[in-house]
Amino acid sequence: MNGPNDNQPTQQRLIGDLRVVIENAEELLKNTDQYTSMLYQSAREKLAQALSAATEELTRFEDAQLERMMVATQAASLQHADSTGEARVLRAFH
Repeated sequence: MNGPNDNQPTQQRLIGDLRVVIENAEELLKNTDQYTSMLYQSAREKLAQALSAATEELTRFEDAQLERMMVATQAASLQHADSTGEARVLRAFH
């Protein structure tokens, strides 16, 4: 059966790929600002909208990943009776 961490490498890769696409799209928008034809402006507007949606989705992905990490940390702390941050760190090195 698939556990909650089975998809971690795929999710990490997806988040990383999305960051790269966003960075490249931002660079493309910056570098095409001098083109003023309606065709370029229309394409730039569509790209800016898609970029905005992708940025929002990336934020959602990152927030969900952070939430999963916090829940997993809390569960591990309860399971191992870690009452302090120091106890968690020491357990991580054993």
